[in-house]
Amino acid sequence: MYKKCLIAVIALLGFVLASLTAHAQDHGQFKVLLFTKTDGFHHKAINEGVTAMREMAEKHYFAMDWHEDASVFNEENLKQYDVIFFLLTTGNVLNDQQQAAMEQFIQSGKGFVGVHSASDTEYDWDWYTQMVGRTFHIHPAIQTAELEVLSREFPGMEQMPDHFWWTDEFYEFGGERIDTLNYILALDETSFEPYAKWGEKESQEQDFRPMAWYHEYDGGRAFYTALGHVPATYSDDLFLDHVYGGLMWAATGKGLKKQ
Repeated sequence: MYKKCLIAVIALLGFVLASLTAHAQDHGQFKVLLFTKTDGFHHKAINEGVTAMREMAEKHYFAMDWHEDASVFNEENLKQYDVIFFLLTTGNVLNDQQQAAMEQFIQSGKGFVGVHSASDTEYDWDWYTQMVGRTFHIHPAIQTAELEVLSREFPGMEQMPDHFWWTDEFYEFGGERIDTLNYILALDETSFEPYAKWGEKESQEQDFRPMAWYHEYDGGRAFYTALGHVPATYSDDLFLDHVYGGLMWAATGKGLKKQ
């Protein structure tokens, strides 16, 4: 009797262990490294952004690790991820070895997502600024402006109206760092006051003010959106669908059928 009970207990433990192991290995559709390290301005929206990404991971069935410790950027550790997500990062966040590991990650065919101040990050790392596509220059005061959808042939753009009002900290960018960018969202510059001046730095007249784009880069994929400064944005379904579309494409390469 004792032996039968022992065998039953061992079998049950084996089943539980196997279930836990299978669960631990189940990364859902893909796995994301969410990175929020700052070496400059620290956005108040980071907490809301992380919470929103956790909820998004549960809703869309993908795995996610959140880190602010740059030591996770090493070749061996990065192998487990499909996409690196820079959420509201600023300044110099990776050293030379960590940068090399990230370059190898993208070159292996994987993806990158950058939100808002990801373009205010690593100005001296040419490979990174080309991957993001453009770098932040200056911004005016937070205000409401009209956004225009430029292309619907990209995930996450399906629900956006052709033109709609949006409140954010609208970035002005320097010129293109690479000529492969596919623009999907832009500002109507007649709908807001773009002027800003910070000491010697001053806004420039621009006929085109892009707010989101994507491109294939160095063997992998990169998506960037300039939206996302205001904390309440991270509870807005329109914005979250926009981010998830870019995230899914960057992680998997899957897009929408061309109309």
